Amino acid sequence: MNISINWIIERLLVKPTEGDKTDVVITADWRCNGTQDQYSGTCYGSASFAPPTENFTPYEDLTEAQVLGWCFASGVDQTAIEANVTAQINDQINPPVIAPPLPWVAPVDNSVISAPKPLRDEQIVDPFLLPTSDVPPSVDGMSTNILG
Repeated sequence: MNISINWIIERLLVKPTEGDKTDVVITADWRCNGTQDQYSGTCYGSASFAPPTENFTPYEDLTEAQVLGWCFASGVDQTAIEANVTAQINDQINPPVIAPPLPWVAPVDNSVISAPKPLRDEQIVDPFLLPTSDVPPSVDGMSTNILG
């Protein structure tokens, strides 16, 4: 099966006013997610932009694809990031390093481990039925006599 890659914009930071423009995007937080079966990988970051001098798109008219295009144009290396996410997933499928059991330690035989026996009635205590004492606690914690 192939790895599915998905780019998203998670947040935009804007300057409320920049010259005669309003809600000018100056930073985009992006994330690249990848999945294959039960495996997943992710990479995230931010891209900053200079205020536009021309071709300004009002904030409410922006699209995710447009902002992702700005990120890639500003130096976010789409190919390298997708390769990183793909490597994360491939390393889960075929781990490059593993930790096998120590050869000098005998393996545990799980078949000899049994479930604990159920408690007998006299072993079960209801904390609301425990006796209480009218004697104040002692200073030394040992006696019931109040030191005075």
